[in-house]
This record gives sequence, C-alpha cells and structure tokens, in this order.
Amino acid sequence: MLRVVGCFVGAHDLWLVGLAALVCGLSGVACVELLRHASRAAGRLRATWLCVAAVAGGSGIWATHFIAMLAFEPSVPNGYALGLTALSLAYAIVLTGAGLTLAQHRAVPLAPVLGGGVLGGGIAAMHYTGMAAYEVAGHLRWDPALVAASLGLGVLFGGAALQVALSGRTGRARGAGALLLLVAICSHHFTAMGAVTIVPDPAIPISESALPSRWLAVGIGLASLAILLLACAALALDIRERRQAALERERLNSLANAAVEGLVVCRGDLIVSANDSFGRLVGLAATALPGMALSRFLPAARAGQGGPPDQPVEAELHPEADGPIPVELIMRPVTYGDRPHYAVAVRDLRGRRKAEGQIQFLAHHDALTGLANRASFNQRLDHELRLAEATGRKLAVLCLDLDRFKEVNDLFGHAAGDTLLVSVAQAVTALLDDTQMMARLGGDEFAILVPCEQAVAAGRLAEQILEALRGGGTDAAGPVIATSIGIALYPDDAEERALLLNYADTALYKAKSEGRGTYRFFEAKLGIQVRERRLLEHDLRHAIARGEMHLVYQPQTDVRTGAATGFEVLLRWQHAERGPISPALFIPIAEESGAILQIGEWVLREACREAAGWPNPLALAVNVSAVQVLAPHFVQMVHEVLFQTGLAAARLEIEITETALIRDPARAQSTLRQLKALGLRIAMDDFGTGYSSLSNLRTYPFDKIKIDGSFIRSVDGSEQTKAIVRSVLGLGRGLGLPVLAEGVETAAELRFLAEEQCEAAQGYLMGRPAPIEAFAQLTHGGRARDAAEPRGPEESRAGPPDAAGSGRDAAAA
Repeated sequence: MLRVVGCFVGAHDLWLVGLAALVCGLSGVACVELLRHASRAAGRLRATWLCVAAVAGGSGIWATHFIAMLAFEPSVPNGYALGLTALSLAYAIVLTGAGLTLAQHRAVPLAPVLGGGVLGGGIAAMHYTGMAAYEVAGHLRWDPALVAASLGLGVLFGGAALQVALSGRTGRARGAGALLLLVAICSHHFTAMGAVTIVPDPAIPISESALPSRWLAVGIGLASLAILLLACAALALDIRERRQAALERERLNSLANAAVEGLVVCRGDLIVSANDSFGRLVGLAATALPGMALSRFLPAARAGQGGPPDQPVEAELHPEADGPIPVELIMRPVTYGDRPHYAVAVRDLRGRRKAEGQIQFLAHHDALTGLANRASFNQRLDHELRLAEATGRKLAVLCLDLDRFKEVNDLFGHAAGDTLLVSVAQAVTALLDDTQMMARLGGDEFAILVPCEQAVAAGRLAEQILEALRGGGTDAAGPVIATSIGIALYPDDAEERALLLNYADTALYKAKSEGRGTYRFFEAKLGIQVRERRLLEHDLRHAIARGEMHLVYQPQTDVRTGAATGFEVLLRWQHAERGPISPALFIPIAEESGAILQIGEWVLREACREAAGWPNPLALAVNVSAVQVLAPHFVQMVHEVLFQTGLAAARLEIEITETALIRDPARAQSTLRQLKALGLRIAMDDFGTGYSSLSNLRTYPFDKIKIDGSFIRSVDGSEQTKAIVRSVLGLGRGLGLPVLAEGVETAAELRFLAEEQCEAAQGYLMGRPAPIEAFAQLTHGGRARDAAEPRGPEESRAGPPDAAGSGRDAAAA
C-alpha cells in the first residue's frame, strides 16, 4: 500500500489527477442515471439506453485512465501504441455495457452485484490493455500482489456501486452509487499504477507509430467532452422526466383521491402509486406506499391472480394494525409511464356486509323486539314437530298477547306501546332456556315453543311469565303490562302446525273471556265456542252497513207526577241469519274488538238526530262504553255530533259506569270535565254494583245517580236491600244529585220509591223499550200509547225481565 501512496504522491501531477477524478465522477453519474433510465424502459428503447450508458461509462473509465497516465511523469521518453489504445477503449465500452445489461436483469439472482463485477473486470481489462499500449524507454516490472489487489478492488467496488444505485429510489442512493463507481475506477487505477515499476533502458527505442502525449490529450479531450455532453443530457433527461412524472403523479393522485374506493397502480407486485382511500384502508400514508409489495396487503391481488380484468373478486385486505377487512377487487391492465401496469380498485365491503347481515337478520327476526318473526317461528316449529315425533316427546305452543294493548297506544302513544312490547320480549326471553323459542307474530301477538315431557311444564312456564309481567310494569304514569296465555300440546291436541297454532289461539281467547291475566289449556269444546265468537265479531263489524242495527227507547218518568222526563237509548241487533242477539252477548265482543267505537258513534249520531226533531224537548240518555271514554277523540266526536244534528247539549245525558273510571282515572276525569264544558249532563250508571266508591261522586262531575235494577227488584222481600236503596237516596239528597231507579216493574216498587222521595224511575212499569214511533204522543205532545202508560200499584209484574229492563243493555256511544 505504501508503494501505491508513494506512486500517487511522487510520480503524478496532482492537478491532472484531480481532473481525472472529475471526469471519472461525471462519467459515473452519467452511467448511473442512464442505467436507471434503461431499467425503466422496455424493448429497443432499453437497449438504446444501455448502449448510451455503456459509451458514457466506458469512455469515462478510459478517459480517467489516460488523464491519469498523462499525469504520470516517469522522466523517460514514452508514447502510446495506437491500436492497443483504441482496443482499450473498446474493452471499456463493451465490458461496461455487458455489466450494465446484466445488472438490470431482475430475474438473475444478485444481478446488480454480478453486473458490477463484470464492470470491474472491464475496468481492469481497459487498464492493463492501456498499460500494454504504453511505450517507454525501459522495462515494466509488475508486482503480482498489487495487480491482484487492483482487480479485487475494481470488482468489489463495481458490484457495490450498481447494487446501491439500483436498489434505492432516492437521489442519495444514486449519488452513493456514482461515488462507489468513482472509487472502483480510481482505486483500481492507482493500485495498478503502484504495481508497476519502470526500469529505464535507453537501448529500448520508442516506435515511430507511437501516439505522442499531445495527440492523446486531444483524444482524451474529445472523450471527456462526450462524457460531459452525455452527462448533461442524462441530467436534463432526468429533470424532465422527474417533472413529467411529478405532474403525472399529481394529476393521477388528484383524480385517485377524489375516488371513495381505494385505487392502486402497481407494476407486477410493486406498488407505484396509491390514493388516500387505500392508505386509510391499510393504515399508512399514501405517500409511504410506493415501493411496497401489494401482496403485503392483498395476497390475492398479484398480477394475473386477481381474476379476469374488470370482473369483481372478493378478497381480504390485511392492514398494518387491525384484522382482515373484506374487500372487492377489480383489476385492469393500464399503461403508466409508457410501461404496462395494473390498476387495482379496492372497495371496502364492511358496510355492505353489515347491511347484508341486517337484511338477513330482519328476514328472520322482528325489527322492534329482536325476536324471531312468524316465518322463522314456523320453520322452527316444523323442525320441533319432526323432532318430537322422532323422540316421542311433547311440544307445547303458547300464544299470548297483551290485554287492552290498543288502549295503551291510544292513551300513551305508539312509542309507549313499542316500549311495552320490548319490555315483554325481554322479560319473557329471560325465562326461556336454549331449547325454547319466543317469536313475535305481529302487533302484540307472541308465541313460544316449549319442548317438554309433561303438560305441567308448559303451565309452570305460563305462570312464571304472568308473574314476571305483573312485576315488570312501567312507572306509575305509564302503562301496566297485562297478558293472557293460551296453550296447545302436540300430539295431545293436534299434530299439524296450523292446527296447533289455531288451538293455542283458541285457548288464548278462552283466557281472555274468563277475566284476562291468566292462562288456559286448549279443550275441544273451546274450538266451537271461539269460532262462533269470531264469526259474531266479524258480522258485528258489518252490522251497521247491513242495516241490522236499530235503536229503541225506554221512557224515564218523574215518580211524583208520572210525567215523562226523557228517554234512555238502547241498541238492538237483528242478525240476518241468527235473529235477535242479546246486547249482553255482543256488547262485550264489540268492546274487546274495538268495534264499539264505530257502533257507539253511530248510536249517538242517530239518537241525537232523532231527538233534535222532537217538538217536546225531552232529555236523551245515551250509555257510553269505557273504551269510548278513554278514546283520544271522544269529546271532539260528541261536539261534532251535537253541532251537525243541532241538538241542544243540555238535553243530552251521558251515562257511564265506574269501570271506565277504574281503568284510567286521570284520563276519565279529564274527558268528563270536557264533556261538562260542552253543557252535557253526566250520570253514574248502575250505582251500587261493581267498583262503586263514594270518592268517585266527589271526584267526578256527575249530575245524576242511577240505582241498578237488581236492588229495586229486591226491595219487596229484603230489608237489607231497602236499607241500601234508602242510603243511596239519602246520599243523593245530601250531595244535591237526583237519583233515578232502574228496573221498576211493580206498583209496590214504585210506591216504595215515592215514599223514599226518589226523583225518577225507569222500567217496564212505565214502558217497555220500543221504537220511538211508539212514543210519538210524548215526543210530539199529549200522552203515549198503552205501551208507554205507567201501571198502577195494583198491577203485578209485567213479565220476566230481559236484558232491556236492566237499563244496561245498550252500547250507546
């Protein structure tokens, strides 16, 4: 190594050495830049760029050598053989081109290192050929160790130069590659120069054809000029290409970032560009993605493996941090930078999968409660029936619905009704195990499947459900949960799904008709009863339209004078096929089904229209159901009827039982006060029965008390009944409320009422219920016909009382 340093310091012109280094550096930069251009090109264009790079690199190596040789001052005559000098230039260009060509072949393992090794060999071939062309008056003696070292340095640094230059994309990598190429050339040259020793010998002549140093200087100048031109061209080309690429990338990125879907442009498996949407999907900045492998995130998206072009393929995206993301890929070949690439559109499927999951859930479940729906319930029931048949076990079907759920919606709103349904679903499902299933069939109808060994298990579950719902009501101001349950068993009651559900529904109707808030098992005779009830309910809804409903009137008279004071309106149903149907039968059905609202409005409208045409302004008493009183628009409807018929409000008396007051006291009180504000009178009907409470007389704005006919019919033979009637009459006098006695059928009953100072009476003794035409003399002046004439005290009962005599047989609105 000392000989190299000594040779470098003592035998060279340092100014020319610096020039050689400058030329070498320029040629290295030009060679690296041109090689990178060639690696990005294809076909003939790549071959052209490789040739240009070989000329620039080879010429630079050759010029570096001979400028350094000019800087070498051996103090003896010297020259250069023309042929070998030209051959050294050819070696430099050809071997440099071979090394560069090998370095850009990515299919060859360690191609840049091997190509750099070939280039280092080219440096050595050029150098030692150039030394062979060197003629000097003396002998050249070589140090084999330094010769080997020069070869090793050239190959080592040459391989490192191309590896570094081609592995990085930044300017720093290219600069490092060019610097290593400079080190490869210079280290080889000066090591090789240190390996030679010149022994002067004047006897050795210089050939006449030897090229003088000055002519060599001209050639070197031309070569250096070519290198400078090529370097400048490569630099200008690089700047232009960078600008074009930057503009193209900017335009592409602007368009790509405007897309909601992820977009990636890749060459093979290498990402060239990606938009922000794809960056968000993988959890990295879009600017950090170029240069990464696409298969790192999308193993299925390698070129040629992502399905046919323009055809969507579902795959999984693997981001940096989170778990796999379902995506849809669409791949399309594109030309990007004059080279074939693949554009990959990546669509996030999480939203679609979530929506599909919701659709799938809604297809089998109820949206409000989350329970199984009717279709899912039927599928499960079919499965359980097959399983029960195979195992010999029983299967219970429980049908339940909420008692008076329509009233909850009317009084508290549909939001409260929905909350109530959810509460029921949660309370009941908490009692079920994995073998049981609850479903919402629609509205407030629910069904439960219970595989069991004995029927008692189904009954026990029904008791638990009733108990849980009784204790699971809402706050004091909200609705209270109440339900009824019907149970049918397989195979005891039925073996088919439809029949089993129908029987459970039949048992549910039985539970409702027996007081609600309970459960019943199906019995064979229930089917006939419930079927008849449903047919009656169906016909009841069409009775008014068919003209089957009509009104009858029963007079109310003054006990002291016997004069008629008014009429109570009673409703009759003459069925086209069944004949007359008792109000005691159809009124409860109308109340449970909600048909009472339509029927009650018709009764009120017809009665008011009729009474408005009487010359004699008698009072009109109309019974009102609790369902009507609690309906939200009842007061508005009454006001509308009075306005349209022209009946004076003071002539209309609304009769209401205490049942309506018990269900919702606050709502009933508000409704009655609004009716009073219209000018109507309000009577408490059937006082003394049911939930009679003295506090109601003080709380609600009643104008009259009606004693139930069951008390009047017993006054002749029961002192206790007489005492009760006397108490009610005294209570009425004390409160300033007139009292009307219903069901008066004998003169003895009438005398008792007169003796006890009862104000008014109603019953068969004063007149049976009849069409209004029978009372024309009362309504239009004079006396009524015999049907309306009061009977004397000596007369016996007019006959056995029917539903009309009780005064509580009407469904007046």
